[in-house]
Amino acid sequence: MIEITSHRQGAILNHNHGVETANSLKITLEGISETGLPVKINGKPAEMEGRNFSAEIELTKKYNEVTASVLTPYGIYSQSLTLVWDKASYRRYSSYIDDHSFLFTELTRQRPKHAFDHFYLAGLKKIHDETGYEVTLNCFFRNDHDKDGYTLDQMPDIWKSEFEANSDWLKFSFHSYSEFPDRPYLEASAEEFGRDYDLVKNEIIRFAGENAFIPPVVIHWGNIHPSVAAEVIRRGTRCYSAAFRARVMGGPSLSDRMKGGDMSKVQSRSLSGVDMASPTEGLKVHYEHPEESDYVRNTHRPYYDPSLGVIFFRGVLCGNLTPITEVPKKMEHAFNACKKYGVEAFDFGSHEQYTFPSYPNYIPDHLDRIALAARLFTENGFKPCFFNHGLLGNTAWGD
Repeated sequence: MIEITSHRQGAILNHNHGVETANSLKITLEGISETGLPVKINGKPAEMEGRNFSAEIELTKKYNEVTASVLTPYGIYSQSLTLVWDKASYRRYSSYIDDHSFLFTELTRQRPKHAFDHFYLAGLKKIHDETGYEVTLNCFFRNDHDKDGYTLDQMPDIWKSEFEANSDWLKFSFHSYSEFPDRPYLEASAEEFGRDYDLVKNEIIRFAGENAFIPPVVIHWGNIHPSVAAEVIRRGTRCYSAAFRARVMGGPSLSDRMKGGDMSKVQSRSLSGVDMASPTEGLKVHYEHPEESDYVRNTHRPYYDPSLGVIFFRGVLCGNLTPITEVPKKMEHAFNACKKYGVEAFDFGSHEQYTFPSYPNYIPDHLDRIALAARLFTENGFKPCFFNHGLLGNTAWGD
């Protein structure tokens, strides 16, 4: 009977979407009244043009409930949305790298004088020094590729002061107990998840300090059981990659990752989309949630789910699946969305193991890809942040 068409539930809006002052963001709300009867927005009459309605409204809070209603002979019909005001927004990006265990194994066994003497941390710090890059390293407890099954409790705390000194740009978070099996928490209980979470978190705090830990924005493979999702939220995760639910995902197959596949072929498949594509339109509708997928991948990017209190977002690129020649093209897609849809918060990620020569799928220019993405963000006026701080890294609301 009535539908708001100008905005999606949980739309995150900033100065690009209206007129912003210190106290409000004025936007135009539009929609359709199926009967053509007059509409009210939060109790005030909207302008009508046939069945179309519009009204200027002011968002004055971080989370704003907007209700469009119409009185009919059969009762009052209405639709309510929660719209988010990204107050004093600015261009920003967040980054994380998944699957960390190789780094800790080598640090423990090589014991360099300084942690940042290790080539991997030295490489990340070089990117930070050149671009301001900030990153979260998502961690495993066990290294499944190590013949002795290295575990994080073996990591010495001799570099704790170094990690604390760099915790403004380098954070660590929980990812999973270990790399295998895939999707470890899709059928897990909250208790099982919490046990692994605490195991990793406590070790991170022990060797890197309280300030170096940050709640995760993605769990290994992303797909998690509803009870695990509830526990993730309870433990402080405010935003999450794509969706909690089981979903179609791309990337190397398990056999390729175990034996060492042809990465150029894997990357080509990933770029083509064939790894994620459903073969028929019906399956696409069933599996891929087209409206939501298009919103987070191509147009407005992040959105807020008021029923969960979580923001969902989709990364610009995955470093280990994007050849360096394709990185600028992926970034251009994001920058076009920024211009067309007013988006100001983006994210990109990758996976640790592709940086290490001992890994069967080693990518020699892996760190160069991350450096290029960070540089392109910087050159286009973006500042680094951590999405779990404030509103997608924006602390204008004071939290």
